[in-house]
Amino acid sequence: MPLNCSRLGLALSFFLAVVASVAARAQTDIALSLYGTFSSTTTYNIGLENQTSANAAGGLFEFRHISNPFVGYEATYSFNRANQVYTYTGPTPVGVCVCLAAVSANAHEITGDWLFSAHAGKLRPFALVGLGFLLNEPASGQSQTTSSNEPVYVYGAGLDWKLVPRFGLRFQYRGNVYKAPNITTAYGSNGAFTRTAEPMIGAYLKF
Repeated sequence: MPLNCSRLGLALSFFLAVVASVAARAQTDIALSLYGTFSSTTTYNIGLENQTSANAAGGLFEFRHISNPFVGYEATYSFNRANQVYTYTGPTPVGVCVCLAAVSANAHEITGDWLFSAHAGKLRPFALVGLGFLLNEPASGQSQTTSSNEPVYVYGAGLDWKLVPRFGLRFQYRGNVYKAPNITTAYGSNGAFTRTAEPMIGAYLKF
């Protein structure tokens, strides 16, 4: 009986140590980041017309919870200018034209992401994949424009750097894959998939 009690005590101690270790590595935080957007171009009308989102700056808010390296999730909201630039190169009634036009718009993005992470001292590298909605809203006062709401697929990776126990810096790269927004009837869109790269830097506050 004493031997069994001793083994039970060792097993319980080991279990509590594992639970304490996992709890110590768990993290719940909120974060704010600034980023730049760099989008690819879609081509249509036999290569005569191109559409792209103009490069811009934006902001990202995250609520994140990580239970262990394989169980983590976050909810995000981001905002940036997303002016759509249209280029036409080809014949017109008055000759060949290289024409450029733009539609002013704002992009709102809401996503839910799954996280995989590791923890080593003050550093926590992570990778993410997620799904959400990209809401493109033309600025007011423009004719022949309409809202465009599309699903968006998100992927990325980054690194948390703890400065003090509850505060640190977050460096990450996020990529968005979505259909080119159709926000104007004047120029149209081919609905092809496009990609936006978003390198960013921010800070997080841990609860």
